[in-house]
Amino acid sequence: MYQYDEVDHRIVRERVAQFRDQTRRYLAGELSEDEFRPLRLMNGLYVQRHAPMLRVAIPYGHLRSGQLRKLADIARRYDKGYGHFTTRQNIQFNWPELARVPDILEELSTVEMHAIQTSGNCVRNTTTDAFAGVAGDELLDPRPWCEIIRQWSTLHPEFAFLPRKFKIAVSGSVEDRAATRVHDIGLHVVRSEAGEVGFRVMVGGGLGRTPIVGDVVKEFLPTPHLLTYLDAVLRVYNRFGRRDNKYKARIKILVKAMTVEGFAAKVEDEWLHIKGGPATLRDEDVAHYASFFTDPPYQALSASSEFAALLAQDKAFSRWAERNTRAHKRQGYRSVVLSLKRTGVPPGDISAEQMDAAAELADRFGFGELRVAHEQNLVLPDVPERDLHAVWQLARQHGFATPNIGLLTDIICCPGGDFCSLANARSIPVAEAIQRTFEDMDYLYDLGDIDCNFSGCMNACGHHHIGNIGILGVDKNGEEWYQITLGGSQGSATSIGKVIGPSFAQVDVPKAFTTIMGVYLEQRGAGERFIETVRRIGLDPFKERVYAKHH
Repeated sequence: MYQYDEVDHRIVRERVAQFRDQTRRYLAGELSEDEFRPLRLMNGLYVQRHAPMLRVAIPYGHLRSGQLRKLADIARRYDKGYGHFTTRQNIQFNWPELARVPDILEELSTVEMHAIQTSGNCVRNTTTDAFAGVAGDELLDPRPWCEIIRQWSTLHPEFAFLPRKFKIAVSGSVEDRAATRVHDIGLHVVRSEAGEVGFRVMVGGGLGRTPIVGDVVKEFLPTPHLLTYLDAVLRVYNRFGRRDNKYKARIKILVKAMTVEGFAAKVEDEWLHIKGGPATLRDEDVAHYASFFTDPPYQALSASSEFAALLAQDKAFSRWAERNTRAHKRQGYRSVVLSLKRTGVPPGDISAEQMDAAAELADRFGFGELRVAHEQNLVLPDVPERDLHAVWQLARQHGFATPNIGLLTDIICCPGGDFCSLANARSIPVAEAIQRTFEDMDYLYDLGDIDCNFSGCMNACGHHHIGNIGILGVDKNGEEWYQITLGGSQGSATSIGKVIGPSFAQVDVPKAFTTIMGVYLEQRGAGERFIETVRRIGLDPFKERVYAKHH
């Protein structure tokens, strides 16, 4: 992982001191609410329904065990004993006291963490694959490039006040596990016909009120030109993006207005002025950042016969290993997903005790490293197969072993109306009701892979548009209702789900899900996944059954 140098430390310390003084002046009445708002947002501090919320940056989802322990300590001493992992691979604390937020930021600085640019109209946390560096289908480790982007974008004076927030995702593998196609900029590693590695650049993706799948503006960008090309894209957006209407300010609206071809031409014109300039990446620059992401000291392991025997003997362990572990690029290792989707706990929430336990698992069975997945789970990237049974047993003790990764109850979910002042409806109790409806693990396994995403409002923090089943909380005359979409997906075949019909009262959502699953089981072909069935038969069979009582 990247290690701070003295410049990094000084920047973060200075920002903490600045915000401490800004907070003091606000509390003393020397700064108005309007004056303080942009200052707090630049430091990740929101005003939520019940209390301030602090969003802490976890660059490209990477955590050292010591950092996770510090987050646990902060949760205990400054919050209510837990945090919430987001789809942007960050963590949120929902109950900090405003006067103590500068103290939290100072604590974070001691473990090379901060909350800079986790809010506001700037370049947000760059995200990537939670299995980066260990995935077998990887063409290029995206982590050094994420770090390069992070350092380029953090406190960039030209891009501190963009028309709207800006999000970048990088995928280095054949399979896109970073949802790159629904980001303002998506970077996908590709090889040219000559075998050169570069990036396919997609621009104008995004969810929210106007969900759009991004378009390719450059099929192949050689790696040395990454930053100059990103500069050109941001400059075009900064110049032409709308600032009169925040609902039309995202780059996706600009791209559609200009057309993809028109926007790409503007970028090329801008790029002519800076291509080959000081921001061009030299081989030694790339090597410097890559040096922080070398392989840990793996052992030469063969396939574990004990592991194979335990899989055959213990159905519960076998089920967990099937759903919650992934193949590793090194023989004898696997990556483990620690599920944060136990029924009765808000998806993505993690207690201070669980943070400490996960840090201990990372130290004991790995190399002291963890990943935050955008699906709101934690990942232990490097676990020897021989240790998987012990990891499973400890994960069960700490509430991490729900064997549902990729299944219907592995719900991506925003905090919703229980916390967020923007939400139209609560998401947490409805997500729990769905989980309880599908508690039968045999039935859940028979249903197979199904992505379920839930947002409490049109801001789409739960990425509901790209769930195979999406749920959106809507307001009807002051009452909470829920709209269901089908057919969304992420990855190489990214698609936006379509609304199946009128919204549902909260009590009727689980019933609608049960009906939808019934149609799927009746209609699916041999080995056909839910999303494949939806694409083949369309929405009408689901609509007819779900709304049958209204006909």
